[in-house]
Amino acid sequence: MGERFFRNEMPEFVPEESAVKEKTVTAGKDSLTKLLSLPYNSFSEKLQRYALSLKDTVVWETWERSRKRVRDYNLYTGVLGTAYLLLKSYQVIRNEDDLKLCLEIVEACDVASRDSERVTFVCGHAGVCALGAVAAKLAGDNLLQDRYLARFHEITLPSELPYELLYGRAGYLWTCLFLNKHIGKDSVSSTRMGSVVEDIFRAGRQLGKKGSCPLMYEWHGKRYWGAAHGLAGIMNVLMFMELKPDEIQDIKGTLSYMIQNRFPSGNYQSSEGNESDRLVHWCHGAPGVALTLVKAAQVFKTKEFVEAAMEAEEIVWNRGLLKRVGICHGISGNTYVFLSLYRLTGKPKYLYRAKAYASFLLDKSEKLISEGKMHGGDRPFSLFEGIGGMAYMFLDMNDPTQALFPGYEL
Repeated sequence: MGERFFRNEMPEFVPEESAVKEKTVTAGKDSLTKLLSLPYNSFSEKLQRYALSLKDTVVWETWERSRKRVRDYNLYTGVLGTAYLLLKSYQVIRNEDDLKLCLEIVEACDVASRDSERVTFVCGHAGVCALGAVAAKLAGDNLLQDRYLARFHEITLPSELPYELLYGRAGYLWTCLFLNKHIGKDSVSSTRMGSVVEDIFRAGRQLGKKGSCPLMYEWHGKRYWGAAHGLAGIMNVLMFMELKPDEIQDIKGTLSYMIQNRFPSGNYQSSEGNESDRLVHWCHGAPGVALTLVKAAQVFKTKEFVEAAMEAEEIVWNRGLLKRVGICHGISGNTYVFLSLYRLTGKPKYLYRAKAYASFLLDKSEKLISEGKMHGGDRPFSLFEGIGGMAYMFLDMNDPTQALFPGYEL
């Protein structure tokens, strides 16, 4: 178990020094403690500077080095993730060049993905259309925005489409929600989204009848629990919708089932019946479930989900300092658990923990990767596996009250 993560030896709390004392008081401290001692404004400025240098590296490695050819278009491992990072950079520092380059990359991804049968935000053509529409809106190009919206509306869902987030109906539905938030409330009609919601509930209830969980889904023969392919991800998307009373009860019952059947450690199974308590990732395990439980706490206002989210967060603090940098299964993604709990509760403890994980990455990741003690990701510059995600998270921490896990929180 210990081989998958670094032992978290960071203190439970380090008080921030005042800006006046910052240079003198931290003089005798080690580099990590110095970062933890910084006032948050100074700390976030350091993160931003490093994030912008990472962004330039990501652009070079994923776009310019390939001579602007798209080999992998998606948001997860492909160059669309670079475009999303550029959009985040534009939103934080308002550099028009970032927005211009974002649109250039999206256009190339649109061409590359036009014949794709994948229909989700993170791994499909829908993400290209949605990101293009939002970037075009920010650029004030109404014609381009409408063109991307029209292409999105041309997407049809195959009858055999699964239900999970990365490749299935939940991922398509999340794209609809993203467009309605950033373009306009009726960009995608409630009728269109409602039919997808009905399909998801129908399938979940059908499989749920065979067990004690109200809703259940299969992907590649396994009944996953996590955010990427299973219950946590599907429930998360459904909770953004207007739900009927029976649908609310099914979601509550499904989440309660997961809470009641979690491991004694407090971590969550990767799939139904899997007794291996190893994974503490966004994709599988407590981190992704924690984000879903935060959403449940916001929607249903029940103590059960607030407490369960906090308990899942403790697993992330103790076992989530992973030997990977990325968002999907790395420290960057796990940092969003603390940010999400901070938004929910306003407790400084959670902001400190986010700062601690980000400090660890800022202080140690480059050295640990070079020494082979930390994995930089199979696609080391991508948004979900590599330093692209770390740069995105660092930029997000500029305003922790608005930091949202990309492709998951809204």
